[in-house]
Amino acid sequence: MCFVSHSLSSSAAPPPPCDVLWAGERLLLLPERALWWPAQGTLFVADLHIGKAATYRALGQPVPGGTTQENLARLDALIDAHAPAHLVFLGDFLHAAQARTAPVLAALQAWRSGHAGMAMTLVRGNHDSRAGDPPAALGIRVVEEPFLLGPFACCHHPQTHPTHFVLAGHLHPTCSLYGRGRDSLRMPCFVSDAHQAILPAFGEFTGGWAMPAAPGRRFYGVGGSAVWALPPSRGELAA
Repeated sequence: MCFVSHSLSSSAAPPPPCDVLWAGERLLLLPERALWWPAQGTLFVADLHIGKAATYRALGQPVPGGTTQENLARLDALIDAHAPAHLVFLGDFLHAAQARTAPVLAALQAWRSGHAGMAMTLVRGNHDSRAGDPPAALGIRVVEEPFLLGPFACCHHPQTHPTHFVLAGHLHPTCSLYGRGRDSLRMPCFVSDAHQAILPAFGEFTGGWAMPAAPGRRFYGVGGSAVWALPPSRGELAA
């Protein structure tokens, strides 16, 4: 069961791991903004946007560096913790063609060399179409959506599938918690509906979109080292 947070109180005990049952499979919603499927040893991440900061700098914007190394270090930590056999990227691996700088590509190659035995699959997203596929030397299989894996349809864009439960990204979903004294906190979140789930953006240098409530929609906020199953919103209760 997931820990349910009703306010911004800091006195609550640390929550247990947040697990869900989607398409009859147990999955873990990770605070690193990734999804773990233990039965198949598969890790899902969405929207890395590798090289986004480099893209902005190429356009003359004063954006600090280091986000690529931060993203790869977070992936390393997840791999060390879960030892996945398969890593699935749900779209937007590279941000743009300008992201293909020598330092970014060298960092990616060094990172991939450290995980040479792991299968990796990229489901093409809208940014991948503009940035181009990852270099072939990285050994990342590139496929179009939907990529069917067990009971799941791995996609970048949220959608419905006639036979499979959709796992998607693209929207960079966020939600807000509200506490006493008009306190509020905006955070990334996982979002699930009857036939699909949307993952938060994994990349460090990404924005977010506040998804509206809808009948049957569930939100799982990501904050610090925990994921919370949030209570149904007033909008959902009124629907």
